[in-house]
Amino acid sequence: MDRVDKIGLLHEKRAQLKQGGGSERIAKQHEAGKMTARERIKELFDENSFVEIDAFVETKSIDFDMQKKKVAGDGVVTGYGSVNGRLVFASSQDFTVIGGSLGEMHANKITKTMDMAMKMGAPFISINDSGGARIEEGIDALKGFGDIFFRNTLASGVIPQISVIMGPCAGGAVYSPAITDFVFMVEKTSQMFITGPQVIKAVTGEDVTFDELGGADAHNSISGVAHFKSSNEKDCIEKIKRLIDFLPDNNLTDAPSYAANDDINRINDNLLDIIPADSNKPYDMLEIITSVVDKGDFLEIQEHFAQNIIIGFGRMNGSTVGIVANQPKSFAGVLDVNSSDKAARFVRFCDSFNIPILTFTDVPGYLPGVGQEHNGIIRHGAKLLYAFSEATVPKINIITRKAYGGAYIAMNSKHLGADMVLAWPSAEIAVMGPDGAANIIFRREIQAADDPVDARNKRIEEYKEKFSNPYVAASRGYVDDVIDPASTRVRVISALEMLASKRENRPAKKHGNIPL
Repeated sequence: MDRVDKIGLLHEKRAQLKQGGGSERIAKQHEAGKMTARERIKELFDENSFVEIDAFVETKSIDFDMQKKKVAGDGVVTGYGSVNGRLVFASSQDFTVIGGSLGEMHANKITKTMDMAMKMGAPFISINDSGGARIEEGIDALKGFGDIFFRNTLASGVIPQISVIMGPCAGGAVYSPAITDFVFMVEKTSQMFITGPQVIKAVTGEDVTFDELGGADAHNSISGVAHFKSSNEKDCIEKIKRLIDFLPDNNLTDAPSYAANDDINRINDNLLDIIPADSNKPYDMLEIITSVVDKGDFLEIQEHFAQNIIIGFGRMNGSTVGIVANQPKSFAGVLDVNSSDKAARFVRFCDSFNIPILTFTDVPGYLPGVGQEHNGIIRHGAKLLYAFSEATVPKINIITRKAYGGAYIAMNSKHLGADMVLAWPSAEIAVMGPDGAANIIFRREIQAADDPVDARNKRIEEYKEKFSNPYVAASRGYVDDVIDPASTRVRVISALEMLASKRENRPAKKHGNIPL
């Protein structure tokens, strides 16, 4: 074979690669509202930037007629390229080839790409669309999953890891996304579950559809496994690109800074008007967040799960900040099992990747109830205390209104190492709300009064004057300053600039034991 023929053969083989499992299976993929593995890669990466690795890898298995099913690439596309101009590594499972099932060589391609991402210090994106472990390869397929999980764990806190569910992801396959930092799902075409509807029906008698059990709505709203959901794959990929713009390449670099597109001295006269005069009335904390960050650009994470707390990314003077905020319009912004988990994991992500943390506190306490206690609010609530205490990145806290009891401590208080705590004049910092406090402190006096209602109201007002304000805490140094709400943006940017050189040493240890 001469040189021209060899080049011709190469082009022929590359053309075959693009066909995946064949035109019929590609058509079925499109009919299901799904892109192919290569179409997803093309949509994700900058034009002509993707470089494929291990395109010609095939399964080594010959059991159960696997030699007749083998296709070059072995059901996954792997490689690297640029996303918005930044180096990113990725794998994309091909459902048209043996159902995207994971065998030994399929897994080897993924782990090889993950190893490269770690060496280069670049984000890794895993696009999942698979029937699960390749049964024909038996224990070798299970070994492949284990290799991936192990690398997910090694990479955790070193490079950002993003999982994208764009089809089925079942059984052991779900644990890789669960270890990664962010999980994206698509409505109606994505599913994640350990055991499917048929197994559940056989074992427990429960009838449930694939979507009810593990669809995008279930994992974004109920389980909290997923962080984002989209109506279609194209929208999902756009959200991934937006997220990457907020993240650093690895734990030794800072998130990218952009030219400031908003006045750092901008005053927000509307902020105090957002909070009702009646402290028991709700308001939307998102209005405060979007008023303070650059150009109102805030990327909310897990917006459908544990809505009594808000987490997400914004920018202050062009640089990324992670934001955690109580949401008074959902369960009054109380902390509970799910909101504690949600916020704690986000705080730990930010700390891992050198992203300053900005909190907005308006919390009346922990959600009372037998269900919360029996579901472990003590253990789950401790996660948030642990996460804020552990974090050494710059930590700034803005107390907008209520900050009561143990929840006040948990929300990035000075006692957990906050670098700068600022309070608005509307802040109420106390062990508990004035109504409850008056009932306890002045119980006997109120009962003995000629007019118990009037006596109680007077004592409530007395407690409010003494403790339901920011000045007692400020007098102790627990609040660094009481500020005009309009100047919040200015003060936060000033604090971030001051804290840019922060260094904090902690006791030497292998790692702590967070109350998981």
